[in-house]
Amino acid sequence: MIFAEPRYAMAELEEGDISAQLSDYEELKRLCLQIKRDRNPSVIVWIGTCTTEIIKTDLEGLAPKLESEIGIPIVVARANGLDYAFTQGEDTVLAAMANRCPDKAPVAETEKIERNAIAKLLNFGKKKEDVAQDESEYVDHPPLVLFGSLPDPVVTQLTLELKKQGIKVSGWLPAKRFTEMPVLEEGYYVAGVNPFLSRTATTLMRRRKCKLIGAPFPIGPDGTRAWIEKICSVFGITPKGLDEREAQIWAGLEDYVKLIRGKSVFFMGDNLLEISQARFLIRCGMTVHEIGIPYMDKRYQAAELALLEKTCQEMNSPLPRIVEKPDNYNQLQRIYALKPDLVITGMAHANPLEARGINTKWSVEFTFAQIHGFTNARDMLELVTRPLRRNNDLKDLGWDKLVREEAKI
Repeated sequence: MIFAEPRYAMAELEEGDISAQLSDYEELKRLCLQIKRDRNPSVIVWIGTCTTEIIKTDLEGLAPKLESEIGIPIVVARANGLDYAFTQGEDTVLAAMANRCPDKAPVAETEKIERNAIAKLLNFGKKKEDVAQDESEYVDHPPLVLFGSLPDPVVTQLTLELKKQGIKVSGWLPAKRFTEMPVLEEGYYVAGVNPFLSRTATTLMRRRKCKLIGAPFPIGPDGTRAWIEKICSVFGITPKGLDEREAQIWAGLEDYVKLIRGKSVFFMGDNLLEISQARFLIRCGMTVHEIGIPYMDKRYQAAELALLEKTCQEMNSPLPRIVEKPDNYNQLQRIYALKPDLVITGMAHANPLEARGINTKWSVEFTFAQIHGFTNARDMLELVTRPLRRNNDLKDLGWDKLVREEAKI
């Protein structure tokens, strides 16, 4: 997402620029030159909305000419207003960027090392002998590229988790700079870290002829372990130390888990993260009444759905109903009848539900928080338990009438 890292900026064409009275090329050139002067970006992304399609602005035709004129790569992404969730904007941009990744690895080894920002980061300050020793820790396997926009600390964490298993990450899509985009040759393996990147996955498979690893997503200790195990199994590697690693993380989460164990949660559906979140919360001991989701690609999320079913069986919890593109009015009726302890919803419904004494949490917060990997499970539970902890604090202060149990619906 554009908010995940502060290295993105936005600029918009104004009404006069799209009124078909001005030259498309000259106006785009003016704006891009202003961006170049103010920001000096490594890439400019043109996101064409419904308006550019209605007035037939040929963004794909204009981009190459302007790119050569201003000397900055321009990527065109079509977001025509038919996306089901705002997170699919990232999917659209990454799919467009995947087409611009180089298709041939650099010939010189020194150039190859310089190109890989992750290698530079992990080897920072090391001697050449130490770097060579580190390289020998990796198992011989086909190149692996991970896709999904995550903050740098999370990228480093997931890269190091795979390194412990002897798996080398050849690159991330997107890279920190456009000049460091990963090489995508035919036959390279790719794995996603977010459930809403189905268009990017399709582009990588069909256009770039990559092999997609259909793994659950690294959200929660259980999901992260399953994600690593699946990648290991594809490369024929026996994972080591994951039992102890996962047990250690769960032990550290117990102070949060005990607050939600035995409680219920209802997902109204907003950001396409719902399946992964529900699976993690069921593992924590919660009951999930319903999983609303704006849109679901069942092929891309097949491994996550299988892990959800397996988790429900192991936790002796009923398999929640999954409602795609839910009717919010009917959902609200079900919420009033079920009286869940927590509703995870979009911002539009949060305040009305709170006014009726139902605890809510904004789903958008999970999109922008660091929730991937083993160590960030705590941050996710911090968000989930915040409304429940707030109620407990109010009770301790004697303000009983402000908490859910005493509110009149």
